[in-house]
Amino acid sequence: MKDYRQTDPEFTERFEHFAFDEVVHEEGQQLDDVTRHMAIIATLLGCQGIDEFRLEVPRALDAGLTPVMIKEVVYQAVDYLGIGRVRPFLDAVNDILTARGVALPLEGQATTTMEDRLEKGAQAQADIFGEQMKEAWKTGHINRWLAANCFGDYYTRTGLDLKQREMITFCFLAAQGGCEPQLTAHAKGNMNLGNDRDFLIRIVSQCLPYIGYPRSLNAVTCINKAAEE
Repeated sequence: MKDYRQTDPEFTERFEHFAFDEVVHEEGQQLDDVTRHMAIIATLLGCQGIDEFRLEVPRALDAGLTPVMIKEVVYQAVDYLGIGRVRPFLDAVNDILTARGVALPLEGQATTTMEDRLEKGAQAQADIFGEQMKEAWKTGHINRWLAANCFGDYYTRTGLDLKQREMITFCFLAAQGGCEPQLTAHAKGNMNLGNDRDFLIRIVSQCLPYIGYPRSLNAVTCINKAAEE
């Protein structure tokens, strides 16, 4: 493992102070450890920070996230990032868990079948965004896939609750950038589930060291827009 305290001592002093002390303990911006590390993991997936992800997963496990919770974050990321960007992160999690003596595969978390995934996915969409979403899948094949695959295959799984799943989706979108319409929509979805404006601002604040200021400020703008609407 590289020792940046030896090669880059001034940078390391300032970064570690900011990311691991100042941000974590900022008054009014704190989160419980499980939520904070879950958000950081989702954010690192979104920004494609694979090297930092390999450092963060052990921290997250030590902070109380279960292997199931981490796997569920990675699985759900596929819908928002695509398997082309997620596969290295799945490999990294499997490597870390295996090194820690965790037997794979983990226990199953699916609650839908191939026969009812569309119906239950549409219901999950309605639970987040409103009853009008029950019929949205009928407007085209991609919206049908969205209901059956994104929501029916993943949002319905156990391991994370609906509020946690909507929070990590917000992180995937904020971290990758260029998804501001979807980010605003999912900020609204979070608020509908009780993840209010102040909570989402705290999420952005805790993830800022990992994605920088431009995408963080864009996310805050989307949060404020969602709150106004």
